[in-house]
Amino acid sequence: QVQLVESGGGLVQPGGSLTLSCAASGFTLDRYAIGWFRQAPGKEREGVSCISSTYGRTAYANSVKGRFTISRDNAKNTVFLLMNSLKPEDSATYYCAARDYSGPSCPANYDYWGQGTQVTVSS
Repeated sequence: QVQLVESGGGLVQPGGSLTLSCAASGFTLDRYAIGWFRQAPGKEREGVSCISSTYGRTAYANSVKGRFTISRDNAKNTVFLLMNSLKPEDSATYYCAARDYSGPSCPANYDYWGQGTQVTVSS
């Protein structure tokens, strides 16, 4: 059974840091492109970051560029999202998604989604 499980969310003060994890089971991540998305109440889901499978190329939304870092550990079948200098506007439910995709960059669509982990940035 293909499954993605996010963890690492929580409450953090502005300026703080969190590291989200996306653990895969039922498949090996090394062939998959992984994306992180977020959705705040009343807002549309937005792409935050992604990492390709073949070359490990990364991409970031302008709103998080320079603050967030995506990485993958294929041996652990896990992708991480390190979030620094967090702002209240980063508060949202964060989802990871996967697609079996060997292209050089990230795909536009994803096949598998996790259940999400809540991030709240507040003093």
